[in-house]
Amino acid sequence: MIRHTVMFRFKESASSEDISAFSNGLTEMVPKIDVIADYEHGSDLGVNEGNFDYVVTADFADAEAYVAYRDHPEHKDVIARTSHVIEDRAAVQFEWDV
Repeated sequence: MIRHTVMFRFKESASSEDISAFSNGLTEMVPKIDVIADYEHGSDLGVNEGNFDYVVTADFADAEAYVAYRDHPEHKDVIARTSHVIEDRAAVQFEWDV
């Protein structure tokens, strides 16, 4: 299993509507990409200072499925429509046993 984890920091200029559009775009994208085994995303709870604002964790059967997701037009569309609110992004993919 491949886990893809991405953390986002929003621009200070990002409105709550921008962040909702980002989150809703992710939610709406998931059922359109059949290689996704599991997908969770949400805002940081604000417990610790300095954290990123938002996280996505997605699971895939293998690296090939992850690449299919990464390159999928629906995924690219969400990125294109919402990238203007992102200040910083950090990502990692790793293999783990279910």
